[in-house]
Amino acid sequence: MHVADLPLAPEYVDHFEGAGIEELYPPQVAAVEAGVCDGDNVVAAVPTASGKTFVAELALLTAGGPGLYVCPLRALAREKYEEFDALPGVDAGISTGDYDSAASDLAENDVIVATSEKVDSAIRNGAEWVDDLACVVVDEVHLLGSPGRGPTLEVTLATLRRRTPDVQVVALSATIDNPEDIAAWLDAELVESTWRPVDLRTGVCADGEVRFDDGTDLSVPVDAGDPATDADTEATVDLVRGAIEDGGQALAFVSSRREAEALADRLTEERLAAVAAGRDRGGDGDPDAPVADPERAAAEVAEELRGAGTTGTGERLAESAAWGVAFHHAGLSSDHRALVERAFRERRLAVICATPTLAAGVNVPARRVVVRDQRRYTGEGTEWLPVLEVHQMCGRAGRPHLDPYGEAVLVADDADGREELWNRYVTADPERVESKLRDPAALRTHTLALVATGLAGSQVAVLDALSGTFYASRTANPDLGGAVGDAIASLIDDGMLAAAEAAEAGSGTAKGSAGGDGGTGDAGSGIEATDLGAQVSRQYLTPETGVRIVEGLEAVAGMTDEDVTELTAFEIVCDTPDMVDTYLGNAERAEIYQFARDRSAELTTGMAEATDFEAWLESVKTARILTEWVDGASVEELVEAYRIGPGDLESRIERAEWLLGAADALADVVGVNMPAFASARAKL
Repeated sequence: MHVADLPLAPEYVDHFEGAGIEELYPPQVAAVEAGVCDGDNVVAAVPTASGKTFVAELALLTAGGPGLYVCPLRALAREKYEEFDALPGVDAGISTGDYDSAASDLAENDVIVATSEKVDSAIRNGAEWVDDLACVVVDEVHLLGSPGRGPTLEVTLATLRRRTPDVQVVALSATIDNPEDIAAWLDAELVESTWRPVDLRTGVCADGEVRFDDGTDLSVPVDAGDPATDADTEATVDLVRGAIEDGGQALAFVSSRREAEALADRLTEERLAAVAAGRDRGGDGDPDAPVADPERAAAEVAEELRGAGTTGTGERLAESAAWGVAFHHAGLSSDHRALVERAFRERRLAVICATPTLAAGVNVPARRVVVRDQRRYTGEGTEWLPVLEVHQMCGRAGRPHLDPYGEAVLVADDADGREELWNRYVTADPERVESKLRDPAALRTHTLALVATGLAGSQVAVLDALSGTFYASRTANPDLGGAVGDAIASLIDDGMLAAAEAAEAGSGTAKGSAGGDGGTGDAGSGIEATDLGAQVSRQYLTPETGVRIVEGLEAVAGMTDEDVTELTAFEIVCDTPDMVDTYLGNAERAEIYQFARDRSAELTTGMAEATDFEAWLESVKTARILTEWVDGASVEELVEAYRIGPGDLESRIERAEWLLGAADALADVVGVNMPAFASARAKL
């Protein structure tokens, strides 16, 4: 099937053919035959690089109305936005930040790219454009099974289908164990395929040899006799260097930021840009390679990275990049991450050493993927990575039109380890996707949103609204009744909900506003959001965060004006579930403890009052960092003083800006004058 055979306007056909897309891949043909161009719901569970984005474009361009593309990560959203905006005559918009924005300015766009959280926020804030959608494309739909993001994606998609019953839904996923369940939920045709445009072989390296699943093998000469040698790392280095010598690029996945940087340091010793230069000058490299002088290209990348920031982390990155090596993790600034991704796609870098988050992110394929670490630290110990996550890493191997093949290699300690990795990952199917909606915190959040937006006015109505969720579709007799009743009772106790006639009374306090034992009485009796609950939902806060902010405001009401400072404002919002934790090392614990004692008059929680003292001390550290930031400290000073990455500081600043604005709105509801919220936010 050719692009010219599709029901596309001539300008779109010309656009795709100009980009080299003339003949459809088999999974794309299957999607067309399943009705993706006819307004039918389709679930496509296909490997990475098999053409999912083109399937999305077909749906969006033939829908006959505005389209929405939902994806999990901002970097991915930006990439897709640029692709859609380049389509002739298409006005694309993007919405990935400012959680509390109604995003009404997006109404005029042909295609909107947004995260599921942003769409959920838009619904809560009454954005009318959601009712006009003709097509919704959901990328990475297997994230329905994610404990953090899954419930939001699930409820948001269910709500969109409820509000616009005729909307076309196209869900895209990596290969998963039960795509038929998602297809059944969405009343969709299932397109399931293992086809890839570039052949992929996967193997395990142990004892100096890689054995692949196609029966081939590869020698990896590592000197295991040196006790100072980390055999796993040296095997990884050899595998990466081999890919570069063979004319390709490599991705190496490790378990942590520290390991990513350490591996990059080791690979820098290999002078891979020079290896690539020698290969290309010798005429043995890829004839399609766009980089004529890899050493010069790497030097230019290093200078671009220095121009984007001069922290210690950024300088280390630039030093590695000068030799064709980069590391990639959440501690990097967003500018540095974007530069690394773009330079790698342009083949100006030979290798990226990354944490697993890169696997689910932007498009960065490579000739060879090496997964050195298959376990990660969870805070309480180490655990195996999910099969799906490892398969996503492996799926990055092989660049269409550039690589003749792709290779993915898992590194094992020994022969026994080879057997375990082979059975655990190479021959294993990925995990089933199961709903996480029944999680109490998630259910509280979405129950409040349903009531606050007027979609439900009783427990029965909440259950009816949730009947369209993935969870409900997977359970013959959904046992949400008791869980929803518990959520409603808890929200009443926290002053977020009340019996319909008593809702007004619940606007001024976080606790006990219902005036009873927290029960909901008859499941069919009316409930409404209090002023507090409505504002918590509009501001896109979790109920737990709303309760904590109100408790902080109640403490502020008893403090002197002199003691209420910007540190007070930061402490309130940092000590909430919606703020990202900041690691507190043993070496700095005493210093932060002393800081909290010295500034205790400005804090709303006393040391003896903290329910989780360590978590509270971490929030004090974050508050201190933000206070010093608004007082004029530089990124370099804060990164050095508090052992955080520039990306960590970025994320805390962004979240603090959102939470301070939300807290200011709650202060108006509960009648507490707290100008420090606005002043701290203005300085961020």
